[in-house]
Amino acid sequence: MSSNESAVAVSPTALPAVPLTIEGSSVLHQMMRFRWADWRKLAQAERGRVLSEAVDAFSAMESEGTTAIFSVLGHKGDFMFIHFRPTFEDMSATEVRLAKLGISDFLEPTTSYVSMVELGLYDSTVKLYRSFAERGVVPHSEQWTKEIDELLDRQKQAMSPRLFPKIPDMKFCSFYPMDRRRGEIHNWYTLPIENRQKQMDEHGAVGRRYAGKVQQVISGSIGFDDWEWGVDLFGNDPAVFKKLIYEMRFDEVSGVYSNFGIFYLGVRVKVAELGTILG
Repeated sequence: MSSNESAVAVSPTALPAVPLTIEGSSVLHQMMRFRWADWRKLAQAERGRVLSEAVDAFSAMESEGTTAIFSVLGHKGDFMFIHFRPTFEDMSATEVRLAKLGISDFLEPTTSYVSMVELGLYDSTVKLYRSFAERGVVPHSEQWTKEIDELLDRQKQAMSPRLFPKIPDMKFCSFYPMDRRRGEIHNWYTLPIENRQKQMDEHGAVGRRYAGKVQQVISGSIGFDDWEWGVDLFGNDPAVFKKLIYEMRFDEVSGVYSNFGIFYLGVRVKVAELGTILG
């Protein structure tokens, strides 16, 4: 056994490694560049028709809190469309519907991100695993599976509003993907689950200090996209995003075990404002 393998070796009596999660809404981020030159060539009457069609299509989604449009700052795109849907089938239907709109002829995708609202259950998982160990419940036995299913059902019912949220009606959104490190020196997935639980508790305590200023939606993307999670921060003061993320860089889970992707900062565009922006 190498010295590195020895350093991360886990006792055979350790709790199982995988924490439980519960999932909710399907999430899609679409980053778009607008073809301004082509748009300006369009006759005024045709622009009006295309805009009217787009406003009609987006208005219902916006009022339901399931789609929001943001104007992206910087060179990474012009617009970011965020969609929350009950299932991936519903999301696919939304994509097709939007692709059929006339305005899609002027929207060039720059990137996208597919994920699913996820709530991690580290605390509940560790408590249940300890209970299993104390009672001698065999991993993956019928009793094991039954109690886990019961726990997940209770948590899903209790946390339904967080699993199927509306897109917050706030002025700004910061979106970014992230991973946990799996390197030779620092590997999140080889830490005992109790170590990870402690770090996540400390990490969550920082976020809770910003309650009321920032609303966060975490979505899991393992098996769906190139990173492991997507993070949406919604707020009315973009400086708070900077303060929150900066403060979190000093806790262990971010400072040692996290990698971050590209950040997108958007200003909310109400559907009723599309005519003014594109006019």
